Amino acid sequence: MIRRFACTTRFLQPASRTIFFFNMSTSDMNTPSHEECMCSSSVKSTPEIEKNFVHRVYDAIAPHFSSTRFAKWPKVAAFLNSLTPGSVILDAGCGNGKYLGLNPDCFYIGCDISPSLIEICAKRDHEVLVADAVNLPYRDNFGDAAISIAVLHHLSTEMRRRKAIEELVRVVKKGGLVLITVWAVEQEDKALLAKWTPLFSKYDDEWVDQSISPTRNQSNINLERIPETEAVPQGLEDENQLIEPSSGIGESDDDTQQEYFVPWHLPYHRAEVSGASAVAVENGFAKKDDKKGAVVYNRYYHVFAQGELQRLVSGINNAAVVDQFYDKSNWCIVLKKT
Repeated sequence: MIRRFACTTRFLQPASRTIFFFNMSTSDMNTPSHEECMCSSSVKSTPEIEKNFVHRVYDAIAPHFSSTRFAKWPKVAAFLNSLTPGSVILDAGCGNGKYLGLNPDCFYIGCDISPSLIEICAKRDHEVLVADAVNLPYRDNFGDAAISIAVLHHLSTEMRRRKAIEELVRVVKKGGLVLITVWAVEQEDKALLAKWTPLFSKYDDEWVDQSISPTRNQSNINLERIPETEAVPQGLEDENQLIEPSSGIGESDDDTQQEYFVPWHLPYHRAEVSGASAVAVENGFAKKDDKKGAVVYNRYYHVFAQGELQRLVSGINNAAVVDQFYDKSNWCIVLKKT
């Protein structure tokens, strides 16, 4: 087993690092223009919908979420086990850290936007810190590989999703690999989609206005066009889990609904552990379901259409697609830094 490094600080950026330019030596840097500064600041500024329906939610449900996240996806495990012994791997959006240390011959560091999930990782003796996927605090070219598992679909704008991919590419060395997985709009079970609340197809500033309900009951899309497969098992825990793969992948078009609120049912006995749930219910970010004995949180998702990941990557000059596939209702892509 590879010797553990003392800490992850050796991989962090210097405090004085210019944040607007990536993959450049100091001699290549120019003073950023006002327009470039404004663009970078806009992308890195977290929209309210992500703060309220991603960050707050995962902080509130972290222990329960972690208890349901222990199985490793075979494709992710195969990717990690294929890496050269001694590789340094970043898990950006590591959650409860279930992939950290999977290949004992490699060194892992992780980060997540949720302090509550990072606390769980730290108690398991993982090298982790709190960080934003669109503004990673790590040095350029430090890692041999990076993974982003079920993270990008929580980012509410195309610019932020592309920026997160650019960050993953930035922090790996030339020749380094990046694995990204996201939920697919082509879900294999239509019954699952029926439990989601469709939103406007694109992020709308109205969502940040608390005087307007964040739930959109109307959708321009007929969900019947998504092919039907086996039914979702009944039960509280099943509603918080992904569906195993069946057969067939649907096609999508420009009109396909891609913005959803996906519920997470936090049992009352779990919710009582943290006062966050009471505050969330009071402020309208969650609701009680006495019939199921749970506090119901809505998580924001932008589910990806076929080819969408590839289109995001196409604008990144120093990344090449080496593999792409569909697995367990997820679109997945492997990039190589060039």
